[in-house]
Amino acid sequence: MANQVLFLQSLYLLFSIFSLPFLPLVMSSCNDPCQTLDDCEGQLICINGQCNDDPDLGTHICGGSPGTSSPSTDDCQPSGSLECNGQSYPTYTCSPQVTSSTSAVLTKNDFSEGGDGGGPSKCDDKYHENSDPIIALSTGWYNGGSLCGKMIRITAQNGMSVLAKVVDECDSMHGCDQEHAGQRPCDNNIVDGSNAVWDALGLDINIGRVDVTWSMA
Repeated sequence: MANQVLFLQSLYLLFSIFSLPFLPLVMSSCNDPCQTLDDCEGQLICINGQCNDDPDLGTHICGGSPGTSSPSTDDCQPSGSLECNGQSYPTYTCSPQVTSSTSAVLTKNDFSEGGDGGGPSKCDDKYHENSDPIIALSTGWYNGGSLCGKMIRITAQNGMSVLAKVVDECDSMHGCDQEHAGQRPCDNNIVDGSNAVWDALGLDINIGRVDVTWSMA
């Protein structure tokens, strides 16, 4: 009889253990430093250089409570304005938060010498062939050159995607001068791509501006 009681107690203990709710294992800690989306394990993602909750998954590991909305991209407000050819344009030091699928606007840039891209690329102080899949990022995303040489994946609404290398900044603070080929400051959500990027995405480069998403490759 005693053996039967002990056996039943053991079964009850095992049942209790396996009935506990499953908790996801998070290998990285909140606010740990990171450089790419893959640096943060579990359900965390690299946002602005730190491991944080993934807004696409709706996780709340790093604070907040269920139902708390993630920071809006509207949190990036203009830092000032610049007069250019009789018009006033907003300037930005920031860009929307980087996620696993960051919304952006693809524009066209000429990275060759004498092109509409102005001076040489900031990452390496060189000009580049437009047949290479390369891009410039708005000032906030460029982040002082921290993404120079990194590959990002750009995805168009037609489902096509391309890997492109970051070689330059699309300046969101300055413009309308010789260095910027007379062009206005970039918006804060620009991926400025070469001809090769547009071609790989199957897009008409004459359109000039197309909504896309991007992520670290």
